[in-house]
Amino acid sequence: MNEVLARRSRQGLATAETVDALHEDFEALWVEAGFVPEMDRMAFSTAVIETATNVVQHAVPASETPLQLGVDITIWSRRLEARISEIGAAPSSPGMTGPSEVADDSESGRGLNLVHALVSTVTFERHGGDNVWVLCRHSS
Repeated sequence: MNEVLARRSRQGLATAETVDALHEDFEALWVEAGFVPEMDRMAFSTAVIETATNVVQHAVPASETPLQLGVDITIWSRRLEARISEIGAAPSSPGMTGPSEVADDSESGRGLNLVHALVSTVTFERHGGDNVWVLCRHSS
């Protein structure tokens, strides 16, 4: 793979405040990686924020220790990748077979479909005591 051109990492409690701080991380990242087309920036940022928000809303801690959210973003010349970690989370299986049908009147289930629509690949893995989402978008 090509040389890493930009990178940002954040870890904190799995709270809305940590997700909000990701917006500032993306602003700084896009200054550094100004070559990334605007459409790719918008789609990728939205997918990462949506996934991080889902961690805050739906991840379950494995113990009494508060759940942590970790986000590592790496930019190559033609690939954008984010690893979003549910640190200290109970094992989970979010149904990663791809976008699913969501009833028109459903109040949940749309976030994962949105993420699938915005990035090239979505994977979900278990690493030690953490659940890890890996989002990749191939950039034009």
